[in-house]
Amino acid sequence: MTAEWCKLDRRTVAVTALTTAGVAVAAGVPTGVGLAKGTGPWAALALVLGGALLLTVGAAAVDDLRWRRTSYRVGAERVELRSGILVRNRRSLARERIRSVDLTANPLLRIFGLTNVKIGTGESTGAGEGSLMLHPVTREEGERLRTELLHRAPAGGDDDAGSAGGGDGVVAGELARLDPSWVRFAPMSFLTPTIGVAAFGVVLQVAEWFGLQEGVISWALDLLRGLPLLLALLSVVVTGIVVGVLGSLAVFVEMWWQFRLEREPNGTLRVRRGLLTTRSVSLEERRLRGVELVEPLGNRLLGGARLDAVATGLVRPKEGSRTDHKTLLPPAPRADADRVAAAVLREPVAPTASVRLTGHPPAARARRLRWAVLAALVPPAVLAVLGALLTDVLLHLAWITALVLLPVAVLLALEAYRNLGHGLTGGYLVTRHGSVRRTTVALQRRGVIGWTATQSIFQRRAGLLTLTATTAAGAGAYSIYDVGQEQGLAFAEEAVPDLFGPFLDRT
Repeated sequence: MTAEWCKLDRRTVAVTALTTAGVAVAAGVPTGVGLAKGTGPWAALALVLGGALLLTVGAAAVDDLRWRRTSYRVGAERVELRSGILVRNRRSLARERIRSVDLTANPLLRIFGLTNVKIGTGESTGAGEGSLMLHPVTREEGERLRTELLHRAPAGGDDDAGSAGGGDGVVAGELARLDPSWVRFAPMSFLTPTIGVAAFGVVLQVAEWFGLQEGVISWALDLLRGLPLLLALLSVVVTGIVVGVLGSLAVFVEMWWQFRLEREPNGTLRVRRGLLTTRSVSLEERRLRGVELVEPLGNRLLGGARLDAVATGLVRPKEGSRTDHKTLLPPAPRADADRVAAAVLREPVAPTASVRLTGHPPAARARRLRWAVLAALVPPAVLAVLGALLTDVLLHLAWITALVLLPVAVLLALEAYRNLGHGLTGGYLVTRHGSVRRTTVALQRRGVIGWTATQSIFQRRAGLLTLTATTAAGAGAYSIYDVGQEQGLAFAEEAVPDLFGPFLDRT
């Protein structure tokens, strides 16, 4: 046990200096180009280099002071951190509440052999109070802290004890690793068109920095001017798709390169991944309450799915963060996802694959069709109103839009109805829903702590209700949408007896 106060690695100052220098150079290029027009190239270069040097030295000095004022200690009962330059902070976490020790290293940290360590309790208390961040320490120190803080015997009175994952006699080892063929699922996501559209904006922004935006636009228009309108539009769309596909492939490779899912001897699941920035995320099996199989439409067309954990105390990723603590398997063939789900849950067959789901009443299909048609008619209605007020062109665009959107909406509604289902298999409750993003959740029945039955006025008239299982794990609640009223209540009583039973009128 480490009882004395320890310092972070001193090389953090060099890392900060190099990072700041890189940012200053990147920001200085467009700034220098703008200054050169008024002051001349040499004066602009001197101003940019002087500013970059000043920023780099200042950032290094502040980080050196931060390093001198930061220390941590791992005691028998608590992990403590002292930090702060002007305002001193002292925070501590009880070791029995620690649920994760995650390691992250960007390319610069990897060159120096360093890593950032995030020690978390899984509690979202706000302002980061449920976690401590050590950045950076050596890679060896990070692995030692992870081993020391997570490899412990479960406490007998722990509120997470007794969940799936406590089974003894299961050999630890590798459960899954990246198959290069999985990269085919990357372009089949909404990230592809997003990157394609963003690429045009980036090109125009960079051109504006160098005063070339009008020239770039003129050059592009000259290329397209000789083509028929339809072919010109098709060329733009194809270019965006190609750029989006290449970008999505690059993002997938950077995030999931060298992916490995391992079970460690102490009952911890560990996910390691990353090409440039490496990430290591740990999850205690005794906190696992089930799995969620996510099948976006594009991946589903290729037979792919992603596997997420449903566990207590998971930290929700911040917006823009690439570290998602719940993802156990990236988009992969459905058979591989089911195999990994079975291995993670220590079951011979995955609940998501073994269950026979019960369908929902035809009234649920009618509801989806009505809402889909109404949603599809909104854009044409808006265009029709504007066309009546402004120009006939919008009236033609309105009926064309309706002609395209209505069949798509109906197909998606029918697909959403086909995907509705619920069932029981062994100790698991399974529910499935969604069309554009289909999700199948297998939740431990003993992990359900309550049921909520809700009915809108339209559901009441159709004899339907939405049944929601409340749990301390994952999203906190998982719903069975538009199930028959009697069917849903009977299912809730069978899945978890005595929760709904005392409140049901059995007459």
